[in-house]
Amino acid sequence: METYDVVVIGGGLLGCFAARNLRRWDLSVALLEAREDVCTGVSRANTAIVYPGYDHKPGTLKTEMTVRANARFDTLCRELDVPFKRCGSLMVGFGAQAEAVLRRKYENGLAAGVPGLRLLSGAEALALEPALAPGVTLALYAPSAGTVNPWALGVAAFENAVDNGAQPWLNTAVRGIRAEGGSYVVGTDRETFSCRALINCAGLSADRVQALFRAPDVRIVPSAGDYLVLDQTAANAPGHIIQYEPEDGGKGLTAVPTVEGSLLLGPSERENETDFATTLPGLDFVRERAGRVLPRLALEETIRSFAAVRPNPQRFDGGSVGGFVIDNPAPGFWSLIGIKTPGLTCADELGRHVAEHAAAYLQAERNMAFSPQRTGIKKAHGMSCEQRRAAIADDPDYGEVLCRCEDITRAEVLQAIRRGAVTVDGIKRRTGATMGRCQGSRCQQRLVQLLAQEGNIPACAVTKDGRGSEILGGGHETV
Repeated sequence: METYDVVVIGGGLLGCFAARNLRRWDLSVALLEAREDVCTGVSRANTAIVYPGYDHKPGTLKTEMTVRANARFDTLCRELDVPFKRCGSLMVGFGAQAEAVLRRKYENGLAAGVPGLRLLSGAEALALEPALAPGVTLALYAPSAGTVNPWALGVAAFENAVDNGAQPWLNTAVRGIRAEGGSYVVGTDRETFSCRALINCAGLSADRVQALFRAPDVRIVPSAGDYLVLDQTAANAPGHIIQYEPEDGGKGLTAVPTVEGSLLLGPSERENETDFATTLPGLDFVRERAGRVLPRLALEETIRSFAAVRPNPQRFDGGSVGGFVIDNPAPGFWSLIGIKTPGLTCADELGRHVAEHAAAYLQAERNMAFSPQRTGIKKAHGMSCEQRRAAIADDPDYGEVLCRCEDITRAEVLQAIRRGAVTVDGIKRRTGATMGRCQGSRCQQRLVQLLAQEGNIPACAVTKDGRGSEILGGGHETV
């Protein structure tokens, strides 16, 4: 039996940040993840917005965490060596009903202390963001909003947690939880774990994981959404995050200029779905909404579509859950069972929250050796000629570009594999390879070859995403 002070279940953003923050204390920590890598569930497909904090009622835990997390995000990303762009957001309306929503959010934001919040007239909004449709009547401007790569952030938190002594257990699915002699015994398909405190961060499965021990008060109803990604060269792309509040009160649109330079559009919404496959009606919906708000946007520059699945916690009587739900079903057991947007924004705050509760429960001392600093993979893109020559002198693999669309070298891919990538998507999440205009048609085979070489396995055993998508010799997929 493996024994730890704390076991964290789930290796998504929440689990990785919980493990990282637990190591701020003198506690032994295990992170259990059912999949072959971290950030492969909810975290793998995300709108990537760091929200300012005006969307929910002032005084709630969700709002307080969002405002505090937003203010700390520059520091967090510097610590973890992750790009962050504070580009600001515009929520736009085209009529009286939408304007009422924007004014209510403005009042919420003022009460919550969101910095720099302003209501703009249609003319002011168009002057700030010329890509908008000319019929805009009111906009809510939040300069503190930003965007980050969710994969980069989650992987960085994971690496920093491990560097500080957290023990990862990948390919380890939880099968049972019971209390025994003042501890919790967690049964998995690999080992049995004993711990004095337990934190459930299992995302879409958080309600089922808690039910292994005690029935939760809420259940998770998944919803899927479709997204489009436009090339970095797409004409008339906005420079701010654009959020559209439709006049009819239906689903709106979000347009996000990503830290990599592409434009993310979406999502649609499909209730009670867990499929990461896109749908034609969903993609058509995104295109239609984009045409309303950004009519001159070059949608023909779309390079990729994908689907996301998000947890929507609901009460068993069907009632919605507005705030964060952190259940405490037994002493020393915390369950992040009702976490939805802005979960990305608040991942570190939520990790701090449960870590502090666990540390108090276990009467732990501060870990004076904890280091918040993590160094990411050195990117060739953006280097000057002199910097490239120096990088190649140190490591000749920086001289071979594998992913030409994103300017990613063999050195970066090898570092990603040696840091834990075991699939093509694992390399993508750590480097950005296959994310460019050709979507991997030129470089995917080389990535497969390096994965096979480093793992000492045949190329036909390499998978794209760990879900059984086998890569064959020419880079084709079969599911």
